[in-house]
Amino acid sequence: MMNLERAQAPVAFLPDWLSLHAERRPGRVAIATEERSVTYAELHRAAKATAARLFALGVRPGQRVGVICHQGLMHALCLHALITLRAVMVPLNWRLSPAELAYQVEDCGADFVLCDEAAAPFAEQVASAAARRVPTIVVPREAWEGEGAIEGQPMREAAGDVSLTAVHAIVYTSGTTGRPKGAMITYQNHWYSAMASALQFGLDPEERWLVPMPLFHVGGMGVLMRSLIYGTTAVVHDRFDAEKVDCALASGEITLVSLVPTMLARLLKLRREPYPPQLRAILLGGAGCPRPVLERALELGLPVAQSYGLTETNTQVATIDLAHALRKMGSSGRPLANVRIAVQGPDGPTTAPGVEGEILVQGPTVFAGYYNRKEETERALAGGWLHTGDIGRLDEEGFLYVLDRRQDLIVSGGENIYPAEIESQLLALPGVMDAGVVGKPDDEWGQVPVAFVVMEAGTVLTDERSRAFREELRSRLAHYKVPVAFYQVDALPRTASGKLMRYEMRKWVMQG
Repeated sequence: MMNLERAQAPVAFLPDWLSLHAERRPGRVAIATEERSVTYAELHRAAKATAARLFALGVRPGQRVGVICHQGLMHALCLHALITLRAVMVPLNWRLSPAELAYQVEDCGADFVLCDEAAAPFAEQVASAAARRVPTIVVPREAWEGEGAIEGQPMREAAGDVSLTAVHAIVYTSGTTGRPKGAMITYQNHWYSAMASALQFGLDPEERWLVPMPLFHVGGMGVLMRSLIYGTTAVVHDRFDAEKVDCALASGEITLVSLVPTMLARLLKLRREPYPPQLRAILLGGAGCPRPVLERALELGLPVAQSYGLTETNTQVATIDLAHALRKMGSSGRPLANVRIAVQGPDGPTTAPGVEGEILVQGPTVFAGYYNRKEETERALAGGWLHTGDIGRLDEEGFLYVLDRRQDLIVSGGENIYPAEIESQLLALPGVMDAGVVGKPDDEWGQVPVAFVVMEAGTVLTDERSRAFREELRSRLAHYKVPVAFYQVDALPRTASGKLMRYEMRKWVMQG
């Protein structure tokens, strides 16, 4: 008699998607860019050959490997080569400063940093800034020719089925303390995220999902991985160009696109009529969308689907159904099919309508934890829920409304900025005794950071000193994190326990 327990044992592995699609649909386009398109057969060949070269240079399964690529096609090649090797990818945001990235390289214990030719000089700066010299490997464009065969037992052992619980990537996300933490994303996270997305939007065998932004964010990585799982096409633009994106959407060749509100606002300046019906959804994430932008898009008949997600959930966990977009304007929708969302109430997690509190998430898309951060992982996953730090409420129909994206967080052009990180750099500047940073509304970027500083007695924050501060911060921080304005104050508003009262500082900004 069959052992039913064994027959019903959960599946613990996933297939080698790339090999599968290369065999079954070799001529289908896997990745399309403005320069060229590559089929699944070409991607498979190039990834295997690149993996063989990386193995020969010392890269091994389980090692953490940083990736800095300015070109999306090369970033995708590195991603697939590292999957082939079963190494752990650490996508690095090249918009950050070398010092910021050096910390991430050190924190994850990266054994190598991969880069494309365009990013090679910057990658060397990162490697040089790290306390421990990390070897850099340049992956040339010629790698797409796919020359070189995989040889040797170790490579054969690394190939084959993929463990569900294996970590695919470590994606850095700043915490409220400003210190970056590496979120461990597993293959299970990708699989269930792809399934949830397919159930939400349906799955077109001819899907072409446009991601018009760098791929180092979890959103870009998610599109690459979902397209790989589905066996469909990821369309990659290295940078957002409103006219190029508008042209692509108007061509009728794009079925899905991922945008942040700033991008949508720029598109609306160009668009006077709906896009072709082939465009099934504009997936909007990264920040809360200003109501006027959302109203304009829906009036124009654009299929905008506002969503809510974060790095720790491997992109969205709630997305509005297009049928409810007007009726539930401002909502991020209901939880996706395999996700539970609750709000932290006075007596614990609740789904009762109208209760405002921290948004909690459960489900197989929730990350495995922060790399080498046991205590912070335990806090984040306490009680079996992911504590997002965001404040929200559910209505009587289960629709989620996000009230504040992590109270202190500044979202500028889709990029997350944590004030504490900037404040720590301000306090290192000569003459600065105390500092506080908040976001100021901005028509183009959504928000931009502004700084309030308390100077030493007898020191005045002159225009010249402000310019010097700005130049110094540019050498330490990404350009979008540098405050656009500095204001001198006698004292910052703080609680009895010494915590900054940022809401008072926001009032200062609004009062001018």
